[in-house]
Amino acid sequence: MKKFFLCMLALLSVHVATYAQSKDYPEITFDKTVHDFGKFSENDPTVSCIFTFTNTGKKALVINQAHASCGCTVPEYTKAPIEPGKKGTVKITYNGYGKYPGAFAKTVTLRTNAKEETVKLTIKGEMTAKK
Repeated sequence: MKKFFLCMLALLSVHVATYAQSKDYPEITFDKTVHDFGKFSENDPTVSCIFTFTNTGKKALVINQAHASCGCTVPEYTKAPIEPGKKGTVKITYNGYGKYPGAFAKTVTLRTNAKEETVKLTIKGEMTAKK
């Protein structure tokens, strides 16, 4: 019986230590993860938006990579580590030059050191034909 309680106490200690450490990570929280450009003309086919995020975790957040689903979509992001409580940005530019008019939806996948390692940002809109 004594061994049983010692084993249970040891397991509980390991669980508590693991739980405490699991809370010690960066977290990325976006104001929004989807941006709709609405309608814009093929006459001016390049549009951009900025996604703002906050590190709501306990360690510095690092974006390791931003991968666009298409060559017409270019992401730019805060490269420096973002300390807890601080903000960063991801700017996404869509270039519809040479594309057919119509609706589109593109994604940018971010790879980070946060608990949730990947985040998808989506842009969408409709490019109308030249007049």
